[in-house]
Amino acid sequence: MKNFYKAFLAILVISLTPHYASGQDTELDLENTLYMDLEAGRVVIKMYPEYAPNHVARIKELTREGFYDGLVFHRVIDGFMAQTGDPQGHDPAVSGSGGSGQNIDAEFHMELSHFKGMVSMARADDPNSADSQFFIMFGYRRGLDGQYTIWGEVVSGMRYADQIKRGLVREGLTDPTKIIKMQVAADATE
Repeated sequence: MKNFYKAFLAILVISLTPHYASGQDTELDLENTLYMDLEAGRVVIKMYPEYAPNHVARIKELTREGFYDGLVFHRVIDGFMAQTGDPQGHDPAVSGSGGSGQNIDAEFHMELSHFKGMVSMARADDPNSADSQFFIMFGYRRGLDGQYTIWGEVVSGMRYADQIKRGLVREGLTDPTKIIKMQVAADATE
């Protein structure tokens, strides 16, 4: 009976282990994977085009234009999330109000939830006002589900995302963490 429980536990662990747990990028669809390089290291984001096709398409378009390169995490709340994607994020007077100028209609799906590592779009009061700003979750917030579009998940390098400097640029955060480079994995040069 003891061997039965060991075998059962081993099967359970294997079946619940995500396919990306090995950290091998070759197991991911490189066209729907982002490499976000921070000073601390590389954060790998698996995108979900099956749930948020318009958001994923826009994020990839902006990434390929180099839009996110050099942008700061302008709003980082411990235990909650780290937000970036504002080209004006470094300016305390207007931080959090900028974007690319192209709104995306909401793509809410209750199959996904705002757990640690999930990547979701920031928006204004209008559910269809997401643009270029997004956030990485530091902890679970069920109240965001069905309110903000989840378009990806950190599958490697969350330890680097956890090192993003906390604070708000609007409230005096100095030297915020920057995205050194963001690229679609299929296009990656390094």
